[in-house]
Amino acid sequence: MKTIKGPAVFLAQFLGDTAPFNSLDSIAKYMADLGYKGIQLPTWDPRVIDLKKAAESTTYCDELKGKLKDIGVEITELSTHLQGQLVAVHPAYASMFDGFGPGELAGKPKEQQEWAVQQLKWAAKASQNLGLTSHVTFSGALLWPFVYPWPQRPQGLVTTAFQELANRWKPILDAFDESGVNVGYELHPGEDLHDGITFEMFLDAVGGHKRAGINYDPSHFVLQQLDYLQFIDFYHDRIYAFHVKDAEFNPTGKQGVYSGYQGWVERAGRFRSLGDGQVDFGGIFSKLSQYDYDGWAVLEWECAIKHPEQGAAEGAPFIESHIIRVTEHAFDDFAGTGADEAFNKKLLGL
Repeated sequence: MKTIKGPAVFLAQFLGDTAPFNSLDSIAKYMADLGYKGIQLPTWDPRVIDLKKAAESTTYCDELKGKLKDIGVEITELSTHLQGQLVAVHPAYASMFDGFGPGELAGKPKEQQEWAVQQLKWAAKASQNLGLTSHVTFSGALLWPFVYPWPQRPQGLVTTAFQELANRWKPILDAFDESGVNVGYELHPGEDLHDGITFEMFLDAVGGHKRAGINYDPSHFVLQQLDYLQFIDFYHDRIYAFHVKDAEFNPTGKQGVYSGYQGWVERAGRFRSLGDGQVDFGGIFSKLSQYDYDGWAVLEWECAIKHPEQGAAEGAPFIESHIIRVTEHAFDDFAGTGADEAFNKKLLGL
């Protein structure tokens, strides 16, 4: 077994316009002072990283790593959640996703998709140049308007959509393979890859591509009422990254999973700071350790109630307390008799 690395934190939700949250140097120091050892970088924010330069310059990457090492943290993964979303967008959502790409490409879905694909390919090379082995992203969605349809879906619609999604992602996955980096899709409502079954459908469509994997985030499974512990039993060999994020689901006689169009505070299912929700992190860390996950445990903070600074401060010790230093010995080794074939046969009456 292997020991999970951490604690680490995804910077996306903490970046802002005021110090210390407005530059990589200052936010990295802030997180290091809280006890974080790793930071996951959102590649769409130029204050954090120049993605194109990172893909083209090992010198730039070495200087970036060196600067962060002096602060006391290291990069866990690069994130392309926004760019990944633009790889596949249904026209019904196109205008709402315009802000995920460059302003000059707003209203130009084909150009947005081409930009996103290039971003992902740069992320593959940048990850390699930074010495990283995993990457996190979204799959995008062509089918989400039809997830719970009325009238019923036309026959073959799902197959066609997953084949198209695979056609768009296969060259990207190949680029990551050339760079020796795994891709962890965050299985998330709003994405075509949002649970185990849809991940399997995609995996089949890309021919079982070895780089196609999962960024495991139990919060999204709580909101879907999916067994997030058994999920690890099914897919542990494809879990390439881990977002430590809490959530709760409190259905009433008035609302359930869909939550009646309510805001986050009023929903039956909502994200919470670590320890404030219902996720069994003891069970999760035990299962991941059992299955030899040796990547990072990365806080993703999105709480409907608590202030982010309090969430960040509480997150590092919470993760630290759940990381299991795996044993190298069986608990009953002291009673072992060693290997003796003759003795074994005697015990069996042979």
